[in-house]
Amino acid sequence: MQLSNSEEQLMEHLWKLEKAFMKDLLEAYPKPKPATTTVATLLKRMIDKKFVAYNEFGNSREYYPLVKKTDYFSKHVKGLISNFFNNSASQFASFFTTETNLSASELEDLRKIIDSEIQKKKK
Repeated sequence: MQLSNSEEQLMEHLWKLEKAFMKDLLEAYPKPKPATTTVATLLKRMIDKKFVAYNEFGNSREYYPLVKKTDYFSKHVKGLISNFFNNSASQFASFFTTETNLSASELEDLRKIIDSEIQKKKK
């Protein structure tokens, strides 16, 4: 299951806050803030999709994410590689490094990350 752009934006706030009441979520948005009913509708859809759950405290609900941010985005990156790069991480890396105008410093940082992962895999 996937989140819409508005649901992802709300999920970003929830991941950052970890647990939040409606007022906390509304405060997290920049101006112009969405209507309470809009956020409530998004939360309902996200609960139905099993991305969010809540605990009730009287008439208030404290919402929390059921999906980790890294898990969500990892799945999407894998889908991106599968759908647009013939399931080839090498093609994706080539595109990413040539089309995003990375600086020499950023490329060096990527090389360190890759070298570190290679060392882990060799153990």
